[in-house]
Amino acid sequence: MKPLIGVSTSATGGWRSYLAISFAIWRAGGRSRRITPKTGYSITELDGVIAGGGDDISASVYGGELLPNVRLDPERDALETELIPEAVRLEIPVLGICRGAQLINVSLGGTLHTDIWEVFENAPKLRTVLPRKEIRVAADAWLSSVLQTRKCRVNALHHQSIKETGRSLRVSALDDHEIVQAIETRSGKPVLGVQWHPELMPFSKTQQRLFQWLVEAAKNRKDTGEYFELAA
Repeated sequence: MKPLIGVSTSATGGWRSYLAISFAIWRAGGRSRRITPKTGYSITELDGVIAGGGDDISASVYGGELLPNVRLDPERDALETELIPEAVRLEIPVLGICRGAQLINVSLGGTLHTDIWEVFENAPKLRTVLPRKEIRVAADAWLSSVLQTRKCRVNALHHQSIKETGRSLRVSALDDHEIVQAIETRSGKPVLGVQWHPELMPFSKTQQRLFQWLVEAAKNRKDTGEYFELAA
């Protein structure tokens, strides 16, 4: 049986994103199940977890400043702030995508910049599904082992970003303006968050490796009951 990856999305939208992620999981040799605040989930049935992109995270979750005119999804916030720590505790592999990377961070006690352009004033207001932003992966990050590169170009669809990292997390990639683009666990446990959307770059072998890593880690845990650590 192929490993089952739970993919968290909004209950009222997110179908396009889910289908793109589901396709990437299938290509990597896994199967997927959509998780929303309406459907619920059983953590014992999941071999891996992907927290997908979507609406802003409410500032009340991480003690930030509330902004007007932003779309929020409190029910999804509640779902993922329970799902992610539970998966981490059980050493179930987790991949966070854009909002999902931010949810990993705040679920483990970290904070966010509510609006990156208020902090990084020189950063261009880039919002595109095309890979037009270059990121640099830290030399000692195991993300470099996953992507098999220390530099790549990614897309950008966010206006929040990681500020202070949560418990046991470290920054593993930055862009040219020092905005956090990826986080990972310090211990090498299978938890990784990327600020971009790899599922929207299906022709990139580099980006597909993120899903291959997750499915392989999920399969290893399913078959042996153990995760495998990665080294840079």
